[in-house]
Amino acid sequence: MRNGIAVFLLLACGIALADERAVIVEKGKDRFETAFAPGGRLQLEVRSGDVRISGTDSNKISIYYEGRHGNDVGDVAVRCEKQMGNAELSISGGPPNEFQIRIEVPRETELRVRMPFGELTIENVRGGKDVELHAGQVNMEIGDPRDYSRIEASVMTGELNLGPLRISKGGLFRSYKQNGPGKYRLYAHIGSGELDLN
Repeated sequence: MRNGIAVFLLLACGIALADERAVIVEKGKDRFETAFAPGGRLQLEVRSGDVRISGTDSNKISIYYEGRHGNDVGDVAVRCEKQMGNAELSISGGPPNEFQIRIEVPRETELRVRMPFGELTIENVRGGKDVELHAGQVNMEIGDPRDYSRIEASVMTGELNLGPLRISKGGLFRSYKQNGPGKYRLYAHIGSGELDLN
């Protein structure tokens, strides 16, 4: 009986620890790193600018700053909240120009990205993608369209290009929707600008 109670308590403690939130807040540092297992869901809220998200073989999220003003990180703030293998991460502050943000994530990651303005590049990331910009340009590697159960891409005004599907549209209220046999979902939208899915 005592052994049964002990096992139950250990399991309960394990579940409580798994549910526990971990919050990391850093400001003014030249890089950011935190452990993150492949297959998790990452929600990114990123300041306007030039941002590149790359998939790698590592089990962590890494953020670097580059460009002419890449060392001006005094007011750059990163907040990361992790729970149950998923994470919500925000990046704010920093110089308005000639300042690039490079984010590395595990190759197998489900991404949700929200960014006001600028140029966003996503490469070598395999998983669901949910991306929105108010205005700017998105360059996204999507791989094989058959990997997705649903593809939705749209621009209110601008250009919409889906290279693997040989689709190119320009003008007002351009969109494309497709169902497929895959397990991922792809949603990408720009208010004004250029959306390139390759």
